Amino acid sequence: MNLQGILIVVSGFSGSGKGTIMKELLKRYDNYALSVSATTRQPREGEADGREYFFKTREEFEKMIAEEELIEYARYVNNYYGTPKAYVEEQLAAGKDVILEIELQGALKIKEKFPEALLLFVTPPSAAELKRRLVNRGTETAEVIEQRMKRAEQEAEGMESYDYYVVNDVLDACVEDVHRIICAEHGRSMRNREFAEQIKSELKGE
Repeated sequence: MNLQGILIVVSGFSGSGKGTIMKELLKRYDNYALSVSATTRQPREGEADGREYFFKTREEFEKMIAEEELIEYARYVNNYYGTPKAYVEEQLAAGKDVILEIELQGALKIKEKFPEALLLFVTPPSAAELKRRLVNRGTETAEVIEQRMKRAEQEAEGMESYDYYVVNDVLDACVEDVHRIICAEHGRSMRNREFAEQIKSELKGE
């Protein structure tokens, strides 16, 4: 059977809990790798190169773009962020399932380049619950919360592009749901064509 890892793209509304789900998956199972993004922003206190991000100068990053070393990239507030291709391909070849936590536009770019990628969209059970979680964070003003809700409304327009919706109601159950979806994906016929050919060949006595 196929030992190649699966590329998994996880998106979701701000406040949906996608980051927490990813951390739990990595803690519970050893077959996952979280892709590390490259960025031109300065490291924050406690961040290490190659752990939170690969920290690059603008020149280094633009060279990576020119040499097509990134799966996708975007620019936010005068800084570049992108997904290095080499790291992802190494992890997949080693049989790891690689998780990319990125927004809708980046997810669609990845689906274009990697049609076999698995796209998951994380959402709370309702819009009211999303707002409650944003308020309970206690870190943002009412104005910022409204902006995030407006952005969620826009992001919801792209939900149909994803393969699965993951409703994050009870965290523990949600983490197990995500793990089950990924395990089931490994068995899909489209990911195991070589295995099917091998069986056919054996049955013919070749």
